[in-house]
Amino acid sequence: MIKFLDLYKINQRFNDEFNATFNESLEQSHFILGNNVTDFEKEFTNYCGTKYCIGTGNGLDALTLILKGYIHLGKLKKGDKVIVPANTFIATILSVLHADLEPVFVEPNSRTYNLSAEDVELNIEGVKAIIMVHLYGQLADVEKLKFLAEKHKLLLIEDAAQAHGAECGLGKAGALSDAAAFSFYPSKNLGALGDGGCVTTNDSGLSSAIILLRNYGSTEKYKNEIIGYNSRLDDMQAAFLKIKLRHLDVDNERRRAIANTYLENVKNKKITLPYYDGSKNHVFYAFVVEVDNREDFIQFLDHNNIQWLIHYPVAPHKQKAFSVFSHLKLPLTEKIQKRVISLPISPVMTNNEIRTVVNVLNAY
Repeated sequence: MIKFLDLYKINQRFNDEFNATFNESLEQSHFILGNNVTDFEKEFTNYCGTKYCIGTGNGLDALTLILKGYIHLGKLKKGDKVIVPANTFIATILSVLHADLEPVFVEPNSRTYNLSAEDVELNIEGVKAIIMVHLYGQLADVEKLKFLAEKHKLLLIEDAAQAHGAECGLGKAGALSDAAAFSFYPSKNLGALGDGGCVTTNDSGLSSAIILLRNYGSTEKYKNEIIGYNSRLDDMQAAFLKIKLRHLDVDNERRRAIANTYLENVKNKKITLPYYDGSKNHVFYAFVVEVDNREDFIQFLDHNNIQWLIHYPVAPHKQKAFSVFSHLKLPLTEKIQKRVISLPISPVMTNNEIRTVVNVLNAY
């Protein structure tokens, strides 16, 4: 069986370092907002090229706290409209709703699956912010979306939960907007051994607001300045992330190499391969293909012992939780989510496993 993602094998590489840092953390016994969090925040700030990084409990909280922070600062108010990709994981829309804002669903670019700048412009009236998702690890159309945000005086926010280390001429994910949210969910390119997230920004006011919001609205114990939340990056997870951050670029290069092998060697008209321009703007969190008959393709992969995953089988506006949006007409999003399927890709795949996947795909 070729695993979709072998988390044990990915993390086992760092076993000795994990044990050493665990013992050190246990000895220090500073488990909440300790030195590991402070150090990781500094290191990730330097990595992304921003002024500030604030650790949070998870990626959803990171995105929600950005929006809540802007409300606290008066840059957004409850009920404001925020453009979101219709084709995304549900957390993007949940963050908007948790902040008492109104999501405006916009269709993707059919080639990249990311937010279509052209459709954003068509839906921009009355909007106060844009959340661009770097879906599957590929940067959104940053240059055009930045232009639109500046032209219309809108906040531009990155959902960079799948794009750790992706970069373009304007910089790295996390430094391409007013603020960015990251997830360190275990399956991410930079994944913890549990939940975790962070916000990156160059806005000192927003940074200060999120530092308050993540910790009960407090910077001094038992003194609460605002109504806050409990969403802090776990100190032990920060220690593990510090170790893995040093290897992120090498792991991303391995993912790109595997993707290129697939792209160059899979020759099957039944399978539509993902668009990739060959640059560092994609870190291949997922290698997503389209097929006409997904159920048939799944049976074929199962028969050949190739694990797979679907990102994502149900469009957000078709979720039961979002029945209020079920009337929306988003045909491209619905079409994509009926056709896509993700194939194995990870930095610990062997060359033999990669060749096997290619051969199986060509035999379909």
